[in-house]
Amino acid sequence: MEYSKEFKAALSAFSSTEKDKLIFRLLRKDKLLSKKLYFELIDPENTDDKRNAMEQNVEEKILLASKYIGNAKYFLTIIRKISAEVTEHIKITTDKFGEASLNLLMVDKILDYNNDLSRQRFDNVYKLYIYIINKIFKSLILIKKLDEDYWMEFDDLLRTIQQKITENHYLQKLCINNGLDLNWFESDNIPDNIEQIMKDIKSQGFLR
Repeated sequence: MEYSKEFKAALSAFSSTEKDKLIFRLLRKDKLLSKKLYFELIDPENTDDKRNAMEQNVEEKILLASKYIGNAKYFLTIIRKISAEVTEHIKITTDKFGEASLNLLMVDKILDYNNDLSRQRFDNVYKLYIYIINKIFKSLILIKKLDEDYWMEFDDLLRTIQQKITENHYLQKLCINNGLDLNWFESDNIPDNIEQIMKDIKSQGFLR
């Protein structure tokens, strides 16, 4: 939304007291904005600190969620909630590196339970697998948008995920069927047009 000069002028005309009241009223209604301002203004922790804490949070919560992995539908519901926490972290900190690394960490920790997932009917885990593939695609897109100096920091994690996928027959097959090339699990091999590739695949009805 763009604000007119008249609107900006009217806001500028407010007294300091009126502005303070308006700001606090807005912050009470927008918790995310409140957290973002706190982080930017006075939080003693920096982005790296927040990312490290979120990494631990992701690992702990997926470990707790793993006891429900036999119910893939409910497990995916929990995973989505964890993902929402990651999204909030990104919105508060604008952590571009963490946006890719934390989502890949989620995938990696989910695939720690490959044995449990492989024992389930394909129909039961299909949505979870599609969710994972979408996460990987989006993470590859994010990596490609980062400065090249950061790329190699993802390669160990990408190779680990690649290995886990190859150990899960149905997931590997679903990756191939949905256009996710396992050769891309190294930063230098991610296509320059990876974002367009994903859009084209989705337009053909895949990744759903």
